[in-house]
Amino acid sequence: MTTLHIATPLLKHDALSAACGRHVMLKMESLQPSGSFKLRGIGRLCERAAQQGAARFVCPSGGNAGFAAAVAGVALGVRTTILVPRTTHESVRFRIAATGADVIVHGDVWDETNEEARRLCEQPDTVYVPPFDHPDIWDGNATLIDEAVAQAHEHGRDFDAVICAVGGGGLLCGVLEGLHRNGKAHVPVIAVETAGAASLHAAVQAGQLVTLPAITSIATTLGAKRVARQALDWTRRHEVSSVTVSDAQAVRACLRFADDLRVLVEPACGAALAVAYEQLPALKEFHAPLVVVCGGIGVDLAKLEAWKNHFEQ
Repeated sequence: MTTLHIATPLLKHDALSAACGRHVMLKMESLQPSGSFKLRGIGRLCERAAQQGAARFVCPSGGNAGFAAAVAGVALGVRTTILVPRTTHESVRFRIAATGADVIVHGDVWDETNEEARRLCEQPDTVYVPPFDHPDIWDGNATLIDEAVAQAHEHGRDFDAVICAVGGGGLLCGVLEGLHRNGKAHVPVIAVETAGAASLHAAVQAGQLVTLPAITSIATTLGAKRVARQALDWTRRHEVSSVTVSDAQAVRACLRFADDLRVLVEPACGAALAVAYEQLPALKEFHAPLVVVCGGIGVDLAKLEAWKNHFEQ
């Protein structure tokens, strides 16, 4: 099967490795054509749907999932409609529309947007593209671990933990699926959320799925009020440490990463990087962690500056 995503580099973060006495590796998903890892899973779902005759894709997401679906739809020659809530920043709407996809603004919150997307999908040959909760998405996201295992082997250095951000759980499910299909079921995962968007952490604490009353974190692309059931199920059969960081820690990690690697990432990605930059206790027993640099299109120099000023007050 041809793929829409690219193989991304596995890099050693030299400065951070020296600072924390570990071999810190980075899987650079921010370099994907869609700006984030999302193209792996959503691209796979769209490819398979196109092969089965889909005439239109509909995706309810104003962020990275929507942009990935738009990129995939254009590449596959399938009409694509991205529905966004009114809260989606105008710059993100513009970037999605610039791909050639149709953009519809509907609803004050994602749940209302999703209802309209479901209604549109009642039309023939129209395929609903969820942001994170689908086996094809997890299968596609798992390819980043397929690559990382091969790349680490080439470098002669294995990883002993994976650090990834969690929103709805699509990345987490993919990482875990990838570990298991590559003989790495023993490798623990550190699943990171920002306080105010921690639906996995709430579910783990409660022992069941929990719907958050609201998302209060600035890491809006982690803003799933309810994590995928598959993500919670994985925590019962694999060693997953659920960790939360503050918005300030996530932003601080974004700023340091920009200085170190000259790469901009969203606070959603900064959350995972913060575990290493802040040397949090969850990292204590590991010597060669792999950080999934998930990326994100909702960042630019002006936003970074605004976040920096906000948290320095």
